[in-house]
Amino acid sequence: MPAVPDTSSPAALPIAHATGAPASSLRFALPLLGVLAAALATASASWALDRAWLNFVFKPLATLCVIAWCALSATDDARLKRWLLTGLGFSLAGDVALLWPVSGFLVGLVSFLLGHLSYLVALTSRVRFAARPSAFAAWAVVAGGVLAWLWPGVPADLAAPVVVYVCALAAMAAQATTVWLVNRRGVDAARWLLVALGGALFVASDAILAADKFVGGVPMPTLWNLALYWGGQWLIASGAWRRWRDA
Repeated sequence: MPAVPDTSSPAALPIAHATGAPASSLRFALPLLGVLAAALATASASWALDRAWLNFVFKPLATLCVIAWCALSATDDARLKRWLLTGLGFSLAGDVALLWPVSGFLVGLVSFLLGHLSYLVALTSRVRFAARPSAFAAWAVVAGGVLAWLWPGVPADLAAPVVVYVCALAAMAAQATTVWLVNRRGVDAARWLLVALGGALFVASDAILAADKFVGGVPMPTLWNLALYWGGQWLIASGAWRRWRDA
């Protein structure tokens, strides 16, 4: 694990001071705004208010709240924060693409693939890639099970992109778990546990989205997909904060 940067140095102090004031004033407002935006985006579904415009307005806004939360963090790892923000930016692009779930599906898939790869780069700034092979083995089993479940309904032209995406998603979740396993007895254990849970929620969210698209029969898929998705994004983004209690 790389050494934690010396935040006592003159070069490091302005980061915390510059972000501390806005982070303190917005750390409660942003999650509340994010929850409200997420609720309104979810309510756009046909089984709720059936108002498509709510999704177009509030789905991107909910993710923008997560991006702001991450951007305002007082961090101890600029590289981690930069790549988390990059991943969130790709996620926002994916959210916008999936506003058109048929024509935008492949663009959304590629956007989220790049997002997961960005998260992987971020997490490897803390712990060497695959430093805990057991975590990768466990997530490989999960990924294999999800693929086996979806496979009969996946069109031939999407088979390769779906496999690549599932592998990247599972690798991101496995690396998030790895970072927690390596740091689970350290002072930042809670921080990395949240990130690991965020990775798991992201997997669950995408499994529900894919099941609704390729298998069908998922009750209220928008509710479960989006609740798990934004929950996962918030937890992953919180990894940028110096310590969880600072968030």
